[in-house]
Amino acid sequence: MKWKGRELDLSGAMVMAIVNVTPDSFFSQSRTQSAYQIEVAVRRAVTDGARIIDIGGFSIRPDAEDVAEREEIERVLTALEVVTRVAPEVAVSIDTFRAGVAQAVLEQRGDCIINDVTAGEHEPEIIDVVARYGVPYVMMHNRGVLDAMMSNTEYENVANEVTQYLVARADYARRRGVENIILDPGFGFAKTTEQNYALLAGMERIVATGYPVLAGLSRKSMIYKVLGVDPQGALNGTTALHWECLRKGTKILRVHDVREAAETIKLFEYYCKHGDRI
Repeated sequence: MKWKGRELDLSGAMVMAIVNVTPDSFFSQSRTQSAYQIEVAVRRAVTDGARIIDIGGFSIRPDAEDVAEREEIERVLTALEVVTRVAPEVAVSIDTFRAGVAQAVLEQRGDCIINDVTAGEHEPEIIDVVARYGVPYVMMHNRGVLDAMMSNTEYENVANEVTQYLVARADYARRRGVENIILDPGFGFAKTTEQNYALLAGMERIVATGYPVLAGLSRKSMIYKVLGVDPQGALNGTTALHWECLRKGTKILRVHDVREAAETIKLFEYYCKHGDRI
């Protein structure tokens, strides 16, 4: 995938590191608010193997407070300046569903990926912004954004319906001029714990569409509820499910714990190369 002088080699898998510029993200250790905290987090992520830094200025956990667009822009631009200064070689993704935030970011740095948890449904104008700047677009499956999503969990076949939805949204974005699209099945969004696992079991259907697939299940409730722990205790479970994501064909793991995810990818790729040699 190439754009604006950037390139992601998606022949193998890679890690996207979460950098939340918020006070209320569900995993407390991922919260970074000051420029110093952001710099520390970014340097560590790059050292540990991140290929993409994903900056988020708006938490979409069910009980999170609303954030004014101006405040989200200020948070994201602060983090973007830090990332550009300390890790200019690393691709940057902006986790936002707001067209105004995407526009403000791309005016300052026009090569950022836009990562939209609503696939352009909350603010349709964001798709035109992405198309105008010619940057990659991550489109995630969700329902009832934002506060109503967990009341919309009726599916006959969750893997089939998520795949159909994402293909339809990607087709629409392509008609609007978006060229580079990445699909995200939206683990934890408008899905029960059982549905998240059914979706994981059917991930190859999304991979079969030909679009690169991003999986974001790091430390989520689908892991810690089953294990009877909290997000802080969900790293081992995350690693286990990351292996299954890779086995299904996922290209990007969006994570809180970069080193562990990078090591999982390295072992998986070694296994694929040498595991059948008996």
